[in-house]
Amino acid sequence: MTAGRPPRVLVDATSVPADRGGVGRYVDGLLGALGSIDPDRLDLAVVAQRSDAERYSRMLTNAEVIAGPSAVAHRPARLAWEQTGLPLLAQQVGAKVLHSPFYTCPLRAGCPVTVTVHDATFFTEPEHYDNTKRTFFRSAIKTSLRRAARVIVPSKATRDELIRLLDADPTRIDVAYHGVDQTAFHAPSDEEKARVRARLGLGSSGYVAFLGAKEPRKNVPNLIRGWARAVADWPHPPALVVAGGQGHDDEIDRAVAEVPSHLRLLRPGYLRYADLPGFLGGALVACYPSFGEGFGLPILEAMACATPVLTTPRLSLPEVGGDAVAYTTEDPDRIAEDLADLLHDEPRRLTLAKAGFDRAKEFTWATSAEVHVTTWNRVAS
Repeated sequence: MTAGRPPRVLVDATSVPADRGGVGRYVDGLLGALGSIDPDRLDLAVVAQRSDAERYSRMLTNAEVIAGPSAVAHRPARLAWEQTGLPLLAQQVGAKVLHSPFYTCPLRAGCPVTVTVHDATFFTEPEHYDNTKRTFFRSAIKTSLRRAARVIVPSKATRDELIRLLDADPTRIDVAYHGVDQTAFHAPSDEEKARVRARLGLGSSGYVAFLGAKEPRKNVPNLIRGWARAVADWPHPPALVVAGGQGHDDEIDRAVAEVPSHLRLLRPGYLRYADLPGFLGGALVACYPSFGEGFGLPILEAMACATPVLTTPRLSLPEVGGDAVAYTTEDPDRIAEDLADLLHDEPRRLTLAKAGFDRAKEFTWATSAEVHVTTWNRVAS
């Protein structure tokens, strides 16, 4: 690293999906915060999919933003380009460090590489992934732990699991908690709540919210069963709204088929980004009974919308929720019991909503960005 000048860092954002799920929220939030760092402290280059390049150029006025080949929109082509085209690009832009934000990295990058490993659930919860995905990500994580100069993880729980299960070197792992965009996720106005209610056709009905991918690890079938048991005898039972991508959990359809006909279960798919505060903040409870997370961005986003949260104390979730959320287990009967208790206890819900809202302010992308920059400087020097 030249004295007085920061090292040039190339961030590979080509893995960001169009739907802006977890990895998209991470990369967008991180880059937004990096764009606010003084150029005297960070020399940033970003390669992105063509559909993102213009937006990142507007966001990152002090960075060089490069549009990747159009083929990288398709995963197999992107993985091939990562091994060949990305190292060449790193050389062309003069990168001293290459950051790969989603598990995989080039085997021969030509400069030190840092990699974000988001979770270890491919090892701790293998039964919740199909064989192809499990095999791929297990191999990718092992390779990154072996090849990367340093690894960034979003929680102490993920770090500890990598050390415990894969004998990872603890001196080469840095914890950078995710942040939450306080502008995008905020306590919504009555108008924002009403707009979402109208879009979903909820009328005046209360509802329980879930927002996330429909993967087996998210435990949506047991959430559906627990909710149905919790509210079945209510004279005016709250609906359950399961929003987000469709995923690959066939058990969800079986759970839906068991729901009594007098209960309302809505599955609207993706919601508009602008509607998320109204959706989360308008819910009686945001319920997220996951089997385990590398971080738990959905519960942090719900907390930022001043929504009481019910989740599980698995892996990283207590690091995010602390004492500001309510906890249950993955079992549908226990979910039913704990959800019913929370729905019947308005003072507790208000207390949790306030506590979660305050705690969410502690998680900022600016703090996360500073950890990343420290890691890159350490690697470059």
